[in-house]
Amino acid sequence: MQVSVSSHREPEPLSLEAFERLGLFVLHLENVPDEAELSVALVAEDEMAHLNQQYRGIEGPTDVLSFGCDDPCASVGGEPITLGDVIIAPDVAVAQATELGTTVESELNLLLVHGILHILGYDHESDDDAAAMQAREQVVLEAYAAE
Repeated sequence: MQVSVSSHREPEPLSLEAFERLGLFVLHLENVPDEAELSVALVAEDEMAHLNQQYRGIEGPTDVLSFGCDDPCASVGGEPITLGDVIIAPDVAVAQATELGTTVESELNLLLVHGILHILGYDHESDDDAAAMQAREQVVLEAYAAE
């Protein structure tokens, strides 16, 4: 498995390696094949606002967006299986952490897990789906904290 984390923001005080470790942990816990790869990008609020408008028709930034592959992008000749991309706006996470009275690290971890679970088929379109997704997020984050 491979998780590639990149940052489109300057300066970058976050640990990209920590994002990579958590991403790999989630994929392993969700029994994703070893040939899979996932991309994670950390972006500024203005870039996230642009993506949110372009792909969801919603004005302003959001905290996380997930773009999964339809297939999931199966490849040929031993190439990795591309799962998709998770885009996170750390500045939005900082504001949310302050509002919720939690740490920035825990908010960022939740957003990464949330984004990956979306790519793996979870959603929150109905109350039951939202409850299932939130429960899985909690299980994943608790397991990661126990590592």
